[in-house]
Amino acid sequence: MPYDPTPDPQHLAAMRRSYERGGLEEGDLAPTWSAMLARWLGDAEAGGIGEPNAMVVATADAEGRPSARTVLLKGLDEDGVTFFTNYGSDKGRDLATNPVASVLFPWHDLQRQVRLTGAVRKADAAASDAYFASRPYGSRIGASASPQSEVIPDRAALEAVEAQLRARHPDPPGDVPRPEHWGGYVVEPDSVEFWQGRRNRLHDRLRYRRGDDGAWVTERLAP
Repeated sequence: MPYDPTPDPQHLAAMRRSYERGGLEEGDLAPTWSAMLARWLGDAEAGGIGEPNAMVVATADAEGRPSARTVLLKGLDEDGVTFFTNYGSDKGRDLATNPVASVLFPWHDLQRQVRLTGAVRKADAAASDAYFASRPYGSRIGASASPQSEVIPDRAALEAVEAQLRARHPDPPGDVPRPEHWGGYVVEPDSVEFWQGRRNRLHDRLRYRRGDDGAWVTERLAP
């Protein structure tokens, strides 16, 4: 009998689990969204979540066509969350014309997720320089070699550029300058939602939202 890769709709419909790990009450919230995110990030790390700082970043181009990808959180403070990438990538081009993003931390094993939405700006050059210099030698070479999101003829072409850069910037001393096309973005949220799964799909959703006066308020959303 030939293999049928099409999922069984009934099997997919039957995929469900009951969320029983706990709840989220207003009294559980930290004073600020960033402190709350830091707390949950610590819980994810302590709970053994693989790459707890992995987050899905969704952007949209000038026509509103969305795209999403996973990146790594590399900075967190009251201003926002920071990640680093190639400015010429798909997300970089989106953010150049539509500087708004949505971010999702999907911590499934903890039955939690966090969503942030807000404006995006480039990190200052000094911050990008400092983080680039902290990366492993191979990662710095890779960032310099890759024309991220561009069509390339084959992997050999990419590896040839990598080899040229390794010859130009040998290790040691491993001095690889940060390319101008690479750096950080800061997502400055105006809305941050903390979601905790609950029994019978009556989940807890508590949101920090910046009001028109700039002050943050907290509110509960229906599941």
